[in-house]
This record gives sequence, structure tokens and C-alpha cells, in this order.
Amino acid sequence: MQFPKLSTKRLSLEELSFDDVKSLYQHFSNEEVVEHYDLEVFAKEDQALSLIELFKKRVDEKLGIRWAIKLKSNNSFIGTCGFNSWNPKMKSSVIGYDISREYWGQGYATEAMREIIKLGFSGGLPCGELNRIQGDTVPGNQASETVLKKLGFKEEGLLRESGYWKGQFHDLKCFGLLRSEYNEI
Repeated sequence: MQFPKLSTKRLSLEELSFDDVKSLYQHFSNEEVVEHYDLEVFAKEDQALSLIELFKKRVDEKLGIRWAIKLKSNNSFIGTCGFNSWNPKMKSSVIGYDISREYWGQGYATEAMREIIKLGFSGGLPCGELNRIQGDTVPGNQASETVLKKLGFKEEGLLRESGYWKGQFHDLKCFGLLRSEYNEI
């Protein structure tokens, strides 16, 4: 599969490469970035390398896809986004995104996610055209909920103790967006 490179007004969404190891390490070594994430704070650059290898493997095996989010103005790495998993039979997928702390509140997550959602509903993914995209947040992650709501996702309910990371169970608020509800914003 040719990795789809996407572009928005301010952002370039591209395949994570081994050139991104240092930036990815800095990104995930910030406690605030991983507060609601299923990763521990990175302590070594090797963890970033392993994560890039995992993302590449998931693309190769057609299980999911993750993009590096970079500013067009200076090619700075500011986060990642993607389809964490997809189910071609059910035409559904689960999304995720993270933005480096210094870029919070500037609309970058919404801008990046808008572009990959458009790709998912247009059939541009190896899993084919999606009918449903789901985003889950940890209760209290208001910033992430705001991103999903701006994109037209509807809150569907609470998945009790649906996640397990960092040695404990986590409730997840489930948000969904259907292709029939989708409007290019």
C-alpha cells in the first residue's frame, strides 16, 4: 500500500519515519501528553523507535494507520493521529490523536482529524469505505471531547472499565460519527 500523505491549510500528515524518533520521544516523554493515553511516559529514545516500528507493522498488516502531524511552515513534528484499528466487515474504525503540549488549543487536532475522517468516509483506506468512526475519551479529557464534538461526533455512552493501562481500568466515553451524519466542515 502506498502510504497516503495528506495536507491541510497548516499541516502535513505523513508516515512516521525513523527521522522522527527524537521528536516522538520528546512528545511522549511529556507527562501532560500521555496523561489520558495508554502509554507510559517515555524514558528512552528506544521506546519511540519501537512505537514507529509498531505503527509501520500495523500499516503493513492492514490493521491500522498512524500519521505524523507536522507544521507546513517549518516541518516541525507536533503530534500523531490515525485509525488505531478498523473492522472492514463492519465498515468501522476507532481513531486517536495526540498533540504536543506547546501546540494545544490552536485547532491542530481538529484540522488533522477532519482530513483523516474525510479519507475514511471516502474509501481511501485499505479497509475500504467506512460507515462509522468511533473516538473514545477518558472522562475528564475535556479537550479531546471538544475536538470530537467540533467534528460532529455524538456522545453515545460510557464504556465502564473498557480500557486497561498503567495498571488500572479506565472508563471510556464513546463518541461516534456516521457517514450519513458527516458533513465536510
